[in-house]
Amino acid sequence: MGRRPNDSETSRCAFLILLLMGLISCSFVYMCLSVAFRPKTFNSISDLSSKNEIDGKNLGFEENGECCRGVENLELWGSAVKWGSEFKFNTSQECCNACKAMCSGGDGPCLCDSWVFCGNKQKCGPKFGECWLKKQKDSLAPDRQDAGDSVIWTSGLTFGKGRGIVGLHTDYGLLRIKLLPESAPYSVNYLLELLGMRHCAGCQFYRAESRGDNWDLDGNHIKDAPLGPPFALIQGTLEAEGSTFKNIPTEACLDIRRGSVAWVGSGPEFFISLANHNEWKKAYSVFGSVLPEDMEIAEKIAQLPTKKDVWSNINVSVLEQPVPLWLGRITKHDN
Repeated sequence: MGRRPNDSETSRCAFLILLLMGLISCSFVYMCLSVAFRPKTFNSISDLSSKNEIDGKNLGFEENGECCRGVENLELWGSAVKWGSEFKFNTSQECCNACKAMCSGGDGPCLCDSWVFCGNKQKCGPKFGECWLKKQKDSLAPDRQDAGDSVIWTSGLTFGKGRGIVGLHTDYGLLRIKLLPESAPYSVNYLLELLGMRHCAGCQFYRAESRGDNWDLDGNHIKDAPLGPPFALIQGTLEAEGSTFKNIPTEACLDIRRGSVAWVGSGPEFFISLANHNEWKKAYSVFGSVLPEDMEIAEKIAQLPTKKDVWSNINVSVLEQPVPLWLGRITKHDN
């Protein structure tokens, strides 16, 4: 039986309509997630400047597979524990994983905490595939050899157990945060730069919402309870006054769990989640995790006096008195 001449056109129109409806639905969900974290007034954010941001790449997003990556156009220095001329891989992820493999096993020493890989066949030439595994004198202040568009290397960090922990100091206690450079290398790179400035004037928490009756003590969502408000989080900014902030590329790799520390959009607004937000999936770039024993400090801040406000038709709770914070190293006394 022959088809009518307009059957293909009708099918094509129906497909385009369904595709358009899908795009509109996705845009609506993204808009809702964005406005839920939108502060009433933004701190100044500089224009996108890095090549990766201009190209619009979603750096770090990996729907399947392990998160292990680094920063492009960056060469870290340091003592070599594996010579790249004799140690080669096809991808930077394999190089990253090789370094991580030397950082496992209980409380033992981490033999590798940084790696350097050359992955551009045209620019690397005979160096293509070289994977240099290194050990830094100070993993929170890695030795940089060079950076910029002319640099052919990609470099990354990895922190073993008890390493890569920084502190958010507040009047209500210390929030120790384990940084996650493998899943959010650009974010951690910014945090290490901020750490080196030794001040964070203007950094603060300004929004606080408890778990309410929606999530239990472990952060698990209670069946049939609403997903907010309250949204079970404390939110603030990590932009120091007097410094120039550059938007951080999206590094959506991990789900939001209780204790997750993530950017709102491209930063410098950030939040600490008090619950497991499975409904958000990988909508935000997670760059750290609060140590479980310090979550009581976050819960304490979430219980401070607040006032109601509305951000883009979303009901939020804003702290009556913002909580100043500063980023610092963790000393033995703090551990």
